[in-house]
Amino acid sequence: MAATGTTGSPCGACKFLRRKCTAECIFAPYFCSEQGPAIFAAIHKVFGASNVSKLLLHVPVSDRCDAVLTVAYEAQSRIRDPIYGCVSHLFALQQQVAYLQGQVMHMKAQLAQNLIDHHSFSIWPVLQE
Repeated sequence: MAATGTTGSPCGACKFLRRKCTAECIFAPYFCSEQGPAIFAAIHKVFGASNVSKLLLHVPVSDRCDAVLTVAYEAQSRIRDPIYGCVSHLFALQQQVAYLQGQVMHMKAQLAQNLIDHHSFSIWPVLQE
């Protein structure tokens, strides 16, 4: 994510929008000239350049990188799944967490049973004497 102005090459967003990139370009710090156009294309398609520009103006500068990453992720998710977007991915992750928690509980129960069986086995000869 490189700023432009000194190199003369437009940022990825301006390259995609086919406009001159200025020193005040809100997109320049977040969309490099090489990979930026492809990432910005999804954002523009889903949210529109003007809306994202307005959004970034309302976000503190220190949080803009996270905002851009979030908007890019949501845009790519919306293109893959127009109805649910990233929610479908979150749901799949929740199901995976629930499954893995069940596996952990099963393994703990199995371990506890093995400890009980081992303990019973080790004191069984003592009880027979």
